[in-house]
Amino acid sequence: MSIKLAIIYYSSTGTNFQMSKWAKEGAEELGAEVKVLKVPELAPQHAIDSNPAWKTHAEATKDVPEVTLADLEWADAYIFSTPTRYGSVAAQMRQFIDTTGGLWAKGKFTNKVVSAMTSAQLSHAGQEATILNLYTSMYHWGAIVVAPGFTDSSIYVAGGNPYGASVTIDKDGKMIEDVEAAVKYQAKRTVTVAEWVTKGNN
Repeated sequence: MSIKLAIIYYSSTGTNFQMSKWAKEGAEELGAEVKVLKVPELAPQHAIDSNPAWKTHAEATKDVPEVTLADLEWADAYIFSTPTRYGSVAAQMRQFIDTTGGLWAKGKFTNKVVSAMTSAQLSHAGQEATILNLYTSMYHWGAIVVAPGFTDSSIYVAGGNPYGASVTIDKDGKMIEDVEAAVKYQAKRTVTVAEWVTKGNN
């Protein structure tokens, strides 16, 4: 049985979109059926236009489908990827999560497998807190959180975040740490655990 994975991201200038694409590659190596989906943008157009990198990325990804609640029902597992905003998730991601109460009330998230990734402009800007804050919502969902831990050498190379892949962005918008392998590993671990859970429920 092929695991259905929804990778749900918010990205203003492209970092979390790139991480989501790496996660897709990793999951597909294990035969998962993957959707990469963005959450709706909340920022006004003038704010986007004021930042060339943001505007360029928005235009480049205009054809990426927006996530819907139906996508959440479809998936066996989720990976969320969001920038760090003051030690928590971006408002765009938070707003989407806050629309899921109806599915939660019906038990649609029970035993779904979930993992998370993030980025920030400073190495101590709250990456770990962001992922843990997101996982708090997942605990309320009744989902099964699958963090990478220190279970693969790629985690150490990427900077050693056991809660989920995280990367620091320099002033030019480039990733400082090499997180590609860690992201792909995290996706594979998520899919593997989802397979265990799915087989155990059948």
